[in-house]
Amino acid sequence: MSLKARINEDMKTAMKARETARLGAIRLLLAAIKQREVDERIELDDAAVLAVIDKMLKQRRDSIAQYEKAGRQDLADAEKFEVGILTGYMPQALSPEEVRAAVAEAIAASGAAGPQDMGKVMAVLKPKLAGRADMGQVSGLVKAALSQ
Repeated sequence: MSLKARINEDMKTAMKARETARLGAIRLLLAAIKQREVDERIELDDAAVLAVIDKMLKQRRDSIAQYEKAGRQDLADAEKFEVGILTGYMPQALSPEEVRAAVAEAIAASGAAGPQDMGKVMAVLKPKLAGRADMGQVSGLVKAALSQ
């Protein structure tokens, strides 16, 4: 079953169970997927759906930080609920050791010599780690490894 089909099935289940908060989060996700399909005039595969989910997760995390900074815990809690729903569709996250090993492997594979080669290393890592690791943290690890 494709990821998009699984999301649609989860929407139907949430409707039948009358879980309005869960249903709302799933509908937001489906709307974002549909919007991207319409904009690009393509049918999204699982990798592209994961990219949409990853973008939504990043937006939610930024919103949580802003809401907590402003003292709006009610809104932060709503965003945290949506993060919980969205992370259920992401693949199993890699451990920090696995990410470090992938970074070392990518540096060796790309022949990177210094910070100027960071783009080459990230180009190797992005397809491997997309959706399985926070790319911001990966970027920091690559920068630290290349600066030595």
